[in-house]
Amino acid sequence: MEKLVPLLVAVPLGMGFAIAIVAHLKQVSRLTVLLATVAIAFNLLAAIILWRAVDPGSGHVISVWAGGWDGVRGPVGIQLVCDGLARLMLIVINLVALVSVIFSRSYMTRFTSTWLFYSLFLLMTAAMNGVVLTGDLFNLFVFLEVAAIASYGLVAFGCESEELEAAFKYMVLGVVASSFILIGVTILYSLTGQLNMAKVAEGIRPMGSSPAVLLAAVCLISGLALKSAMVPFHAWLPDAHPSAPAPISAMLSGVLIKACGIYAIARIVFNVLGATPQYAGVLIALGTASMILGMLMAIGQWDLKRLLAYSSISQAGYIVLALGVAAEAITRPTPNPTVAGLCLFGGLFHLFNHATFKSLLFLCSGSIEQEVGTREMREMGGLGRRMPVTGLCCRIGALSIAGVPPFNGFFSKLIIIIALGLAHQYLLCAIAAAVAVGTLLMYVKVQRYVLEGAPGEKVGAAHEAPVPMLVAVVILAVICVGAGLAAGPLKRALFDPAGEALLKGVATAARVAMGGAP
Repeated sequence: MEKLVPLLVAVPLGMGFAIAIVAHLKQVSRLTVLLATVAIAFNLLAAIILWRAVDPGSGHVISVWAGGWDGVRGPVGIQLVCDGLARLMLIVINLVALVSVIFSRSYMTRFTSTWLFYSLFLLMTAAMNGVVLTGDLFNLFVFLEVAAIASYGLVAFGCESEELEAAFKYMVLGVVASSFILIGVTILYSLTGQLNMAKVAEGIRPMGSSPAVLLAAVCLISGLALKSAMVPFHAWLPDAHPSAPAPISAMLSGVLIKACGIYAIARIVFNVLGATPQYAGVLIALGTASMILGMLMAIGQWDLKRLLAYSSISQAGYIVLALGVAAEAITRPTPNPTVAGLCLFGGLFHLFNHATFKSLLFLCSGSIEQEVGTREMREMGGLGRRMPVTGLCCRIGALSIAGVPPFNGFFSKLIIIIALGLAHQYLLCAIAAAVAVGTLLMYVKVQRYVLEGAPGEKVGAAHEAPVPMLVAVVILAVICVGAGLAAGPLKRALFDPAGEALLKGVATAARVAMGGAP
């Protein structure tokens, strides 16, 4: 199994460069889509094999070393670590990537130089896999940068003024985020002389909440909060998502802000810095503000993709809030690991669910925009009859994100709300429930103006999307239904091991031997 771990980064990375070569060979230039699909399908299969090969209750971690050089304090090297949380993220990333690349086969035909799209897409996917597998802070930064640079090009892919402006804004704020992250990593390295996460955690433990450690924490959390578009660091996302091609919107919202933002925040707080009441308070504040403001801004939008973008901020807030309350529960004078575990289950389950239903909604919006030629909801109407499969899948995604049973979003939101109540966070519990009602209202608006009502002038020529695009949205719609019905088995097999990797915090990192000799 160990041999599969580096391949999750190497295969899409190598194939991304290979596509750039193949695209310029006339005899095989049309194989770019096939090569990209095969690479992502291999990654998803490898991720599933790694998940199924480990007993969920064993806590087994796969560790792979690159290097093994002689150092002053013993052998050193660069480590890839695949624990329960990494396995969850690998499945999420590569599932959404595979569906997006299937969707893009028909969607991207209206663009030129599609080989460049697939090359950048694979580089971004490889980098996100690297983010969740690395056990090294500097390599975390490097993979974050590779994913960001690829995503800048993908947001600007249409080369129209709107896309270029959004990509430039995204790039400027991304550079700011990266600078903060690099400063935070540099401070931790200067304090410990280490970059390996477990060695850093071990080195800063005696320092407690010293000013230098707090400064590093501020830099890292601020930079990663910007990457994950948490309020007040969200300014780039509402422009980037609507401007990007639909498959990239799905990747940005479904997995990029999770892997390059929320996942990294969770790793840093729980496994490196160690959860404290201060960090818990910051996560709770970020999550609550994002939930409320994202929901309020989304309700007022008439641009379909912009509404979905603001909705992503709100839904990501649920995940960060759950992480914050989990950290608070385990740092009380009398820790409550049961409540913390329930919070982590709800947050990680919502991370998985949001990746599926938000990707589904963005892909449906791409199909609708392609057929109607506009994102303005007031110019649509009646598309549920003209595009029945797309319309049905869009309804499933909307019901899922709104938290209507028996779809997957209902169960993850319910678990989070129950966990907040058990943690005696009654105000947060009420806010989470109120935001869920607001989310339902915003998607009632989508149903009313997009799928129902009288068709607008631009809807007359609309018809059902091509087969590859339908296959992609149907797969995600089935997952939205199935994940809700299979919440119990998924908890035991997928989410409990992921939560355990965070719940044991720094102790888990040390046990994994992320800083030990190869």
